[in-house]
Amino acid sequence: MRRNKVKVKVYTTPACPFCEMAKNFLKDAGVEFEDVDVSKDPDAAEEMVRKSGKMLIPQIEIGDTIIVGFDEKAIKRELGIDV
Repeated sequence: MRRNKVKVKVYTTPACPFCEMAKNFLKDAGVEFEDVDVSKDPDAAEEMVRKSGKMLIPQIEIGDTIIVGFDEKAIKRELGIDV
């Protein structure tokens, strides 16, 4: 598996249940990631919208790919985890 060959960043807020699901999924899969709380970091929120064109969360950045929402299949595909 190639879990940590790419940088993973997760844009979240504390009140978002899907954000928690995404982070738990990555933790359970043994994937290291940077957790960015956009509710406390307006610059990160701007960066997130600039990259994806969307304000929805969670957003998972895997290398150059942005996945909007908790899409387990897309995350697995990008990380090379068996689906």
